[in-house]
Amino acid sequence: MKTKITRIERDKPELIEIYCHTVSDEVREIVAFVKSRQGQITGTADDRLYEIAVTDIYYIESVDNRGFIYTKNKVYETKQKLYELEELLRKKHFLRVSKSMLLNLMKVSAIKPALNGRFTAVLYTGEQAVISRKYVPELKKALKGENQNDN
Repeated sequence: MKTKITRIERDKPELIEIYCHTVSDEVREIVAFVKSRQGQITGTADDRLYEIAVTDIYYIESVDNRGFIYTKNKVYETKQKLYELEELLRKKHFLRVSKSMLLNLMKVSAIKPALNGRFTAVLYTGEQAVISRKYVPELKKALKGENQNDN
């Protein structure tokens, strides 16, 4: 399969076109991946509202009934509940890894076993996130590519 990238002016909409002989599983996977990377979430920082691209989010955490969105260089607060964000981001490579955290699997550089059946995810920022024992089976399914595009 050949690929071609063409840069366009900022005022033109971005577009991905796929030319194929048949719509194979590989083509479906490419389309699902592209769709999974789209979207934004609203967050606040420094008394200002921001639209945060889903692709920029490393993880979302709930602390003392407040939601926080973590990107590479900034932390935003969100009014949305973790379960609402989990539903919204289910098909965008996010996974609940503990009672209080959603993790963007696309920002994980390594996963290693920890104590008591837990795992540790190492993010590209160097941060580490603990994956609770209860959520390890879902992590394994996600890593195998299962349940990513259900419904």
